[in-house]
Amino acid sequence: MKINLLTDITYQSGAIVSKTIVKNDGGNFTLFAFDKEQSLSEHTAPFDAIFFCCEGKFRVTIDSQEHIISGNELIVLPANIPHGVIAEEQSKCFLTMIKTKT
Repeated sequence: MKINLLTDITYQSGAIVSKTIVKNDGGNFTLFAFDKEQSLSEHTAPFDAIFFCCEGKFRVTIDSQEHIISGNELIVLPANIPHGVIAEEQSKCFLTMIKTKT
């Protein structure tokens, strides 16, 4: 499967668009397109995740600490730590959730 991170998902006014590419017992890989100021409210997840900004700029909060992530940068979202995301402008990213066996 060939994927173009910038063109395989499009923006929608006032919304977050997502497209799951892979989902299995090992984890998942999802593309997102955020319109400006769209957000994922603070939450936790039971697994580590890699948040990669393909285009635009995001404000990512991890355990109350803010980080600005822009094109071609990534940040690790640790398991069980509160995190949230706000698009500072129209922005695209992919999220890779890494599930591990305990």
